[in-house]
Amino acid sequence: MSLAKALGYNENDRLLIVNADDYGLCHSVNESTQQLLKEEVISSATIMMPCAWARSGALWSAQNPQYDVGVHFTFTSEWEPYSWGPVTSNADVSSLVNEEGYFYKDSLGFEQHAEAEHVKIELVNQIEKALKLGMNPTHADNHMGSLYGLRTGKHFMVEVLDVCAAYGLPFRLPRYITIEEGQVAPPEMKEQVQAIANLADSKGVVILDYLIGLPFQLEDGQTYDSFKTNMKDLLGVLKPGVTELIIHPSLLTEEFQAFHREPAKRNMEHDIFRDPEIMNVLKDAGIKLIHWRELQKLQQERTNKSNSL
Repeated sequence: MSLAKALGYNENDRLLIVNADDYGLCHSVNESTQQLLKEEVISSATIMMPCAWARSGALWSAQNPQYDVGVHFTFTSEWEPYSWGPVTSNADVSSLVNEEGYFYKDSLGFEQHAEAEHVKIELVNQIEKALKLGMNPTHADNHMGSLYGLRTGKHFMVEVLDVCAAYGLPFRLPRYITIEEGQVAPPEMKEQVQAIANLADSKGVVILDYLIGLPFQLEDGQTYDSFKTNMKDLLGVLKPGVTELIIHPSLLTEEFQAFHREPAKRNMEHDIFRDPEIMNVLKDAGIKLIHWRELQKLQQERTNKSNSL
């Protein structure tokens, strides 16, 4: 049975989850994300528990459980003026950090040094920190794709899926990779992604059909209008099934501009799903905005059914 039918939709329905990544990064991102959630123009967000504004974001989520917020598993720290490290303080996770005690700046450094045992400890503690702050996470995903083995092939998906299964969290992983524009996972990873999808199935973790997004960087000559055109084109080729679209919205503030290399693009992403033209594209195409908690409910139902056999 297709994921769409399992969720109670029709086989040919085009179902879209719009997720705001990097919640908790800073105050400007939190303000943007909370606004978009309250306006119901996005489906969900995922929080970076090691970051300075994660506590504020998690407490807001705990007070507003009607909005889907998951855990953005974070193992990299990419900004020069602003760095962070593990939330783990009760165990050895030394393979995850550089000589200064911060996460490595990119996925390559992480993959080259990280040990699976340390990764699993930190995964658990990032979820536990969210729970202790009163959150009820609806899903999980991964900052900068560090856990997928995109740079060296050394992935940590066994640990991720074990943890997600234990905590009842569906995970951001596409079952299918196509050659169309907007695919986040590269086509050359098709076989590996299929193998990991099979592993997710075996562990009872619900995953996506497709994962898409536009370039994270502001492209040469790009304006808000050209970005909107690109988004319309991306939505226009959405396939039947469940697709997640990644954005990284933020308000344009002095705080954000002090450390981030792409403030203008992030502010465009704050505006894009508030734009009536984009909302009309969704409406005219019959694209249905759905939520991660629907996938979480399915995962819990399947797990309970399996446990009762």
